[in-house]
Amino acid sequence: MQADLGKNYFDLFGLPAAFDLDAVDLAVRYRELQRRFHPDRFASAPAPERRLSMQMTAQINAAFQTLKEPVARARYLLGLQGTDTGQETDTAMNPAFLMEQMELREVLAQATHSADRDRQVESLRQRVDAELALKSALLSDHFAENSDPARRQARNLVREMQFLQKLAQEIQELD
Repeated sequence: MQADLGKNYFDLFGLPAAFDLDAVDLAVRYRELQRRFHPDRFASAPAPERRLSMQMTAQINAAFQTLKEPVARARYLLGLQGTDTGQETDTAMNPAFLMEQMELREVLAQATHSADRDRQVESLRQRVDAELALKSALLSDHFAENSDPARRQARNLVREMQFLQKLAQEIQELD
């Protein structure tokens, strides 16, 4: 078995390191890699090959989870380009964006206790989804530009999208 645990996720899947990916192609490549390295194929192989199969399967799964999700993919791509998103250490954010997040959370809290809960929650879901789609399109543009200022803007968009994703998850959990 030939495997390289040192490949980045894009190389592992035989894809260019780019933000825009074809989700169907990514899934096809994932299934191909899973078939190739699945531990069941190496059940009777020597211990080092079984271990490598397990490691490759874990790496393939981690790569797929990262590449299929736009925010995780953008964060990973920025890291490959040498840009730290500062998600654990940088707490500075655009004040207007933070105010908007507070307002959205208030809308969510009010919607959950409203007589018209389902309609209000759905309206908020659509608003958050639209905002995520807009920011994803902007991310695509910034990555295509491939400049330091564009990477800084992409970094900020990723951080904002993380807030929106968390809100979207909280909305989903209401169902």
